[in-house]
Amino acid sequence: MELSINETKVQVTAADDTPLLWVLRDHLGMTGTKFGCGMALCGACTVHLDGQPTRSCMMPISAVAGKKITTIEGIGATTAGQAVQDAWLALDVPQCGYCQSGQIMSAAALLKGNPKPSDADIDAAMTGNICRCGTYPRIRAAIKQAAGKLGAGK
Repeated sequence: MELSINETKVQVTAADDTPLLWVLRDHLGMTGTKFGCGMALCGACTVHLDGQPTRSCMMPISAVAGKKITTIEGIGATTAGQAVQDAWLALDVPQCGYCQSGQIMSAAALLKGNPKPSDADIDAAMTGNICRCGTYPRIRAAIKQAAGKLGAGK
């Protein structure tokens, strides 16, 4: 099967029902996308499918053929993704860091569609991305900083 991952076409040999997460990690060596719960509840495995945040742990590869897949390894090539990554670094958001790739992917999708989100918009977009370390205040601050950068046209 041919997949489009981070603007690159790749050939993958795996069963059609193999979750995208395991294709990324085990077949392609792209370990930035994390396994959290395996039930699409925690957000650690979030990637973008055609620009929309999607949980990869429950998404069979048969459902992603012909779609554009963006992972944490490729999100920095987008304007919103770069702004989010820059803010994450500037504010030292991660504690343990395990959930952060999923957090960044959800935040980048939010800012791509809504470059001036309210607190309620942030809460809605980030619901389902769990941080066991409780870095939610830093996550919110980083999203606001990235939004400010996008709004300033930098």
